[in-house]
Amino acid sequence: MDLFLQTIINGVLIGGILICLTIGFQLTFGVLHVIDFAVGGWAMLGGYTAYWLVTLAGMDPFISIFPVFMLFALIGRGLGPLIYHVRTSRYARPDLMALAFTFGLFLLMRGGALWLWSYNTRSVESVFSGEFLSIGAVTIPLLRLSAFIMAALISLGLFILLYRSRFGMAVRALAQNREHAGLMGVDVKRVSSWVYGIYTGITASAGVLIATIYSVNPSVGVRYTLFAFFVAVLAGLGSVGGVLVAGLALGLLEAFVSTYIGARYSLLIVFGVLFLTLLVAPKGVLGRGI
Repeated sequence: MDLFLQTIINGVLIGGILICLTIGFQLTFGVLHVIDFAVGGWAMLGGYTAYWLVTLAGMDPFISIFPVFMLFALIGRGLGPLIYHVRTSRYARPDLMALAFTFGLFLLMRGGALWLWSYNTRSVESVFSGEFLSIGAVTIPLLRLSAFIMAALISLGLFILLYRSRFGMAVRALAQNREHAGLMGVDVKRVSSWVYGIYTGITASAGVLIATIYSVNPSVGVRYTLFAFFVAVLAGLGSVGGVLVAGLALGLLEAFVSTYIGARYSLLIVFGVLFLTLLVAPKGVLGRGI
């Protein structure tokens, strides 16, 4: 029973990080209808940036989230008009062109990371590293608990922005109908570009949390691109609210598979569940996907 409770806690803590990783991805798809294969690359670069801030400036990784978010939000805002141009171009299949563009961007990120830092794995140390909170027979790593709380705050901040601000109203209008939103006075290109910037900032921040709990190297981007895509499909593409359920579900699934079956089978079982989900509920577990 103690092992069961421990596994649930571990799964919930992992799920919170996956929610933070995917929530911006979902928002971008809802507004721009772009499946961004660079999501894992943004997380990987965020992790590396935190590593250098910790190493060179002595900054705790949880503090480094703020400059990392600002830096990558500005980078994403700069790329936003280009993404928007590709997605709304006159190509026969602009959706596929956008997909190819983000895949190429991911390859550029991974190749650049390999060239700059080689394949060496780097770990990010925090003041919470190695500290534990014991509740009865259950042990909670303070590092994971702190990362979960930070991920929850980031996700909550996004929901407040979406549902308690004029900008959020414009974003939700775009997600519902781009043409009608434009007719109502929404600057579609500008808002879409800022959405992409917010997405890259949040995803890079999630990368800081991932690098702090695990580690970072140029190959982790592939793994977390797959995880983000899994959560997005399970939630229903474009459903930001569904990410809360899907992220926790994936975290619990990975924790139980790793504990009771073996970590080497986690990806196999995760994508088996993804395949079944696409067959049974193509619009996601809540039926709200596009």
